[in-house]
Amino acid sequence: MQLAPGAAGVALIACDTVGSTNEEALRRARAGETGPLWITARAQTAGRGRRGRAWVSAPGNLFATLLLTDPASPERAAQLSFVAALAVHDAIVALAPALAPRLTLKWPNDVLCAGAKLAGILIEAEGTRPLIAAVGIGVNCRHHPAESEFPATDLAAAGAAVTAEALFEALSAAMARRLREWQGGFAATRAAWLDRAGTLGGELKVRLAGRELLGRFETLDEAGRLVLRRPDGGRETIAAGEVFPVAPGTSAMGR
Repeated sequence: MQLAPGAAGVALIACDTVGSTNEEALRRARAGETGPLWITARAQTAGRGRRGRAWVSAPGNLFATLLLTDPASPERAAQLSFVAALAVHDAIVALAPALAPRLTLKWPNDVLCAGAKLAGILIEAEGTRPLIAAVGIGVNCRHHPAESEFPATDLAAAGAAVTAEALFEALSAAMARRLREWQGGFAATRAAWLDRAGTLGGELKVRLAGRELLGRFETLDEAGRLVLRRPDGGRETIAAGEVFPVAPGTSAMGR
């Protein structure tokens, strides 16, 4: 792995195998590392996604975490999901431009190709002064889960022969650009993310702790929360949850 010239001032530790790149980054932060620092690995033995789910970590895919100290105020830390998703989108388009029309973003932290999950992002933060943020990114370059709750794919299956090494180099530059943009305020990041949102205006099922909601994805608010228009016409603002698109003709909304 190597950093792009556009990632000046950022360090890199390329590992062969780790439990998870996020945990390795946080371990180093607890020992005094401040970053910015990328941790990459050829394989993970205990990779994880949101809500503690295991992340399939076969060699050939990209596993990387960017460690940041005080990138912004603690209440803005969750917005790093949007920053990272845009950077992944930028990097893939740079190396496989033919995929651009098929790439979309799913709230809050997935990159999709033709509706199937191609990449996931996990933000883990600790402390407040200073705030330590581990921005974990996993991209399916050569492999994807055969069975999962949400359809998955990989770059090779989509027709793009992009290696994890090449993708990381492009990602390191894209992440530096998107971070600078975001640190000037969320407005530009929000607008760019909405331009690439695959389900904007569409019907969603949103799974929360202990309940599910149905509605239309109206927008993101100024903090990055999902704004859902319920069947009764009311609006629901959601800070955290899992979203699933609802196929046209399978819901009672609007009938």
